[in-house]
Order: sequence, then structure tokens, then C-alpha cells
Amino acid sequence: MQIRLKFMLWLYGWSQDLYTNLFKRNQNAWGISKSELSLFPEETLGRALGEFYQINGFDVMPKLENHDIFHVITQTGTEIQDEIAMQYLLLGNGKRSLYMFSMILIGTFLYPEFLGYYQAHFKKGKRMNSFHQVEFKDYLDSHLQSVKAKFMYKNQLFL
Repeated sequence: MQIRLKFMLWLYGWSQDLYTNLFKRNQNAWGISKSELSLFPEETLGRALGEFYQINGFDVMPKLENHDIFHVITQTGTEIQDEIAMQYLLLGNGKRSLYMFSMILIGTFLYPEFLGYYQAHFKKGKRMNSFHQVEFKDYLDSHLQSVKAKFMYKNQLFL
């Protein structure tokens, strides 16, 4: 495994607890397990999130559920360059946080070969309706395509 990937994975692991305890301390975890998400009706956001966890071999990280929803509705992958691209997308969408800026700075420094990919995600975030502040727990019963249509692109009609 490359040194830079090892470093980013270590940094992510180390910062995850700090982020949830410091920046998300007033936010509640959803209290929904991966198996409970799989019980949502087909084609709902809840089921799609459960499938996202299953396909990627992930489990629910308390207080970070919204981030995983971001992957589902934006169809952004989970490789290290995708996680950095997600931060660029959120920046384009209007989010501002110390954590996000730190990940963008460190990620861009360590993975400069993906700069065009990051810029494309920034532009994608700018084109989307603001979603970074939405509590998606309230949308778990909603049809996945309806949720995507609501947040995906400004001034675009979806049928």
C-alpha cells in the first residue's frame, strides 16, 4: 500500500472521532442499523443507503450517516480520491468547515494528479441545489429518484 494512502487512512481514522466529538457533538446519531436500512421498501433512499453499506462492506458510523447519503445521491465513489472529490463537491455546494478545508488541502497536496477530477466535482456541487445542511434521516422513506431530483441540479426539471 502506498505511503500516501496509508497516511490518509490513518488521518481519516484519527480525525473521525475528533470530528464527531468536536464538530458533531450537538448532532444525534440516527440510531438505524445497516440491517434496518435493508428493510426499507425498494427504491427508497433508506434502502439505497443500506445497499451502499452492503456493497462497500461498510457499517453505519454514528453521526456521519448524512455523509454516506451524500455518496448515494451524488453517486460519488469511496476510494481516497473520491472522498477528497466529495469535499470539493461540498465546497461547491456551499459547505464551509475546518475539517473540509483540511481534507481538501491535504488531499490535493497528496493526490495532485486528480486535480481535474476534484475541479469537476466542485463544479458539480455548484450546479446542485444546496443539500449539505439537510438532515436526510427525514427522507429515508422517500423515493430515491425523487430525492435526487430535488437536490441534484438547479433549474432542471426531472420527470
